[in-house]
Amino acid sequence: MTDTEYDILDELYFVTSFRDLTQKTRLAPADLEQHLRGLLELEYVKCFYPDPDTELAYEITSFGAIARDCYFLATKAGLLEHNTR
Repeated sequence: MTDTEYDILDELYFVTSFRDLTQKTRLAPADLEQHLRGLLELEYVKCFYPDPDTELAYEITSFGAIARDCYFLATKAGLLEHNTR
């Protein structure tokens, strides 16, 4: 896990919007989206769309179109990885 991925997971103990995550991590939206893709593929993060209560399965092909409208939350595996570093 990279330092950036660690910092992202640090913000995802609670459901957080893409916009809030961009502000808290100070990452460019394109960079944040790329790191979130990696975390989603590792199943360290869950994605919610169109609201913070509706979980959405990660789809590689459609994620880019909706990523900035999604909400995110660390999974149990993601939290374990974050806390054992």
